[in-house]
Formats: sequence, C-alpha cells, structure tokens
Amino acid sequence: MADKTEKQDMAWRAIGGLLGLVTAWGAKKAIGFAWEKTTGRKPPVDNESLEISLGEAVGYAVVMGVGMQVTQIVVARTARKRYNAWKAVKDAARDVTT
Repeated sequence: MADKTEKQDMAWRAIGGLLGLVTAWGAKKAIGFAWEKTTGRKPPVDNESLEISLGEAVGYAVVMGVGMQVTQIVVARTARKRYNAWKAVKDAARDVTT
C-alpha cells in the first residue's frame, strides 16, 4: 500500500508538471512579445536560417534561455511554498478533527 507521503508527492508531481507546461508556454509568449516590442521584429523561428543574423539568433537564444529559466524558478518556488502552506493547513485541520 502506498505511503501517505508518496501520495502527496504524486500530487505535487502532477501539479508541478502542469505548472511547468503552463509556465513555459506563458514565458515563451511573454518573451516573444517583449522581443518584438524591443527590436521591432518577430522572434527568430529558425535559428539556422541565414536570413537571421548570428547576433540576433544568439541574442534571442540567450534572452529566451535566461528568461525561461528565471520564470520557471520563480513560479516553481512560489508554487511549492503555497502547496506546503496548503498542506500544513490541511494537516492541522485534520489534527483538530481527530
């Protein structure tokens, strides 16, 4: 039989996975929008295309990589804190009723 902490870890994995997908999608859209507003050009789709300068391709890769990673770190840490707080409240409520 599965341990109670294993069930909670599975819940966090499901929440974390879904949160990761939504965060990546949202960050990509936001960074692409910011890139377009800053440079006046759409983000490079095909970095191997010779129509895109090397500097632009590398610049976009750096901005996208750093932006995505920072976003995922902030969201994951915030979500983990909220999940742990919710779990503590839930456990405290269960202790009061038993």
